[in-house]
Amino acid sequence: MIWQFVLDKLKSGQSMYLIVVSETLGSSPGKVGFKMAVSSDGEISGSIGGGVMEFRMVELARKELAVGGKNTFLKRQVHSSEAEEDKSGMICSGEQTHIFIYLSTLNLKICSDIVAAISSGKTGLLHIEPKRLEFKSAGVAELPAKHEFNHNGNSWYYSEVIGIKDRAYIFGAGHISLPLTHILSLLDFWVEVYDNRKELVTFTSNNLANKKEVIDFDNASKYVMEGNSTYCLIMTFGHKFDEMILRQLLPLKVGYIGMIGSKSKVKAIFDNLLEEGYSPDQLAKVCSPVGLPIGSQTPAEIAVSIAAQIVQWRNGL
Repeated sequence: MIWQFVLDKLKSGQSMYLIVVSETLGSSPGKVGFKMAVSSDGEISGSIGGGVMEFRMVELARKELAVGGKNTFLKRQVHSSEAEEDKSGMICSGEQTHIFIYLSTLNLKICSDIVAAISSGKTGLLHIEPKRLEFKSAGVAELPAKHEFNHNGNSWYYSEVIGIKDRAYIFGAGHISLPLTHILSLLDFWVEVYDNRKELVTFTSNNLANKKEVIDFDNASKYVMEGNSTYCLIMTFGHKFDEMILRQLLPLKVGYIGMIGSKSKVKAIFDNLLEEGYSPDQLAKVCSPVGLPIGSQTPAEIAVSIAAQIVQWRNGL
């Protein structure tokens, strides 16, 4: 986690530049929110897109630190050999703007608050202006768009949601849940795993889940935080439990529901729910059988197909 790197360096007395991609246009290797920290001791962490452009931005940060630069400033990079100024050295025809944020021990509290929020699964809003840097804790419902950048001449501001916004709830801690937890963790999801079996090896050995708990599946919905960035996966060891959990999740306002199972099992569960009065529209939002059709066979392959579908869903495709 780049914020942990920043905090550790500040605690050791180092200063640094945190480079944040605040805006992109066209084809660009960096995306809004990408970050790279360049410490005064020469170490770096993170990425703003790679290549010669990133190398130049790192060298600029090091130069500023070497001459005692302490200003927060913008630096645009145009990815075209025909650009008249701000050439990045790349030719992908887009451009991106970076914020260079100078950080010192004076910023220890803000960075500590950010690390604490991320580590505890909370969220907040980071706000940056030329001479202002602040972080405020806030619930997901209170937060604006994930990133916002406004630039008018010498006046500008950038805000970003910091912390866990995407949450995955996995109901059923069997052989697929373990690799799925691993992949979703790499994708910056907060992952919670629930099962009703106390001594399950794939549950007890799952050290990457942010939270795991043995529960009664008839109360599964109470563990879910509603929101468009909530992703629910149903993969228990029996179709009765799958149906029980799905019945509870359907009324919730969540971004994604996926249920593992064969087409015949899914049809049987859907038929039961239709008879109970659930509408076709409610069932249409359930991805089941879950995962992209890539011929998955092993637990790891199935986990990849599920994670790929979640990324596809998250990106609005």
